[in-house]
Amino acid sequence: MTEQSPDHYVVLAFYLFAPIENPPREIADQKRFLKVRDATARIYISEEGINGQMSASPDDAEAYIEWMHGRAPFQNVEFKAHTYHEQAFPRLCIKYRKQLVAVDRDVDMSRRGEHVAPKRWKEMLEDDQERILIDVRNDYECDVGHFEGAECPPCRQFREFPDYVRELKKRIDPGKTPVMMYCTGGIRCEVFSALMMEEGFNEIYQLDGGVVNYGNTVGTDHWKGKLFVFDDRLTVPLTKEGDAPVVGKCKYCGTPNEDYFNCANMDCNTLFLCCSSCLEEHKGCCQDSCSEAPRVRPYAQQNPHKPFRRWHHYAKSKEELGRTTES
Repeated sequence: MTEQSPDHYVVLAFYLFAPIENPPREIADQKRFLKVRDATARIYISEEGINGQMSASPDDAEAYIEWMHGRAPFQNVEFKAHTYHEQAFPRLCIKYRKQLVAVDRDVDMSRRGEHVAPKRWKEMLEDDQERILIDVRNDYECDVGHFEGAECPPCRQFREFPDYVRELKKRIDPGKTPVMMYCTGGIRCEVFSALMMEEGFNEIYQLDGGVVNYGNTVGTDHWKGKLFVFDDRLTVPLTKEGDAPVVGKCKYCGTPNEDYFNCANMDCNTLFLCCSSCLEEHKGCCQDSCSEAPRVRPYAQQNPHKPFRRWHHYAKSKEELGRTTES
């Protein structure tokens, strides 16, 4: 790994549903390739495919893409890219996960929604045909940014989505109501569109490449707020211009806000939107009772662009601070 950081890092998002005969061997190959490079990542591999997010120096990002495209079954993997001023992940994490999208049930992936390119998606948002538009991400992702008119299911975790689908069937006719759905990079739509088809929905359109691809291709038309991402950035503008209106609100005072924090209570850790004034007043906690919990991380170390680290990270910081004070 290089000692000197580049001016920026490339943040990649990618996935592929394709049979992988030997996941442990693929995990070992991935680790072997990346451990000598200036890269951090969160990559999950299973018998059903791969789901990855990583950040790397421009040269190493390009080398990884070329390496992947030169190997079966990854020749057609599509990589979506952003840039960032530092590594977006705390470490290199490559491991096995039985389900690439955790829904705690088997899903028939042979029938999925129709992929819709971003430009056509924009046209569909602007026509007069009656459809339901569903944001198939977690509720806290939708709270900080979403397409105009989207229904945001009250789901805190992916595995809650099947319950939402069953509830939705009571409100609309699944056989007659067209469904448009979108997620961050596209992988959740692959699974959730298949799940909805199993439940009787037969006309489903999914945004190809997700919101990331839409932003890179079309821009912010019909989009409000920021995009939540599962890395150290937490929220990012859809385009470099960042001209989408703010939709997030501080949990306490309700003022427009786009800064996410993990609750300082280690045993809560809830993500919540909060302005700087309320964050200080409530000691970095999502509710007052959390401030009295036994394992509360130091408020002074909170950063809206970095999730909290594990407890030992803060315990070590306290020890180092103590030694510095004593000397």
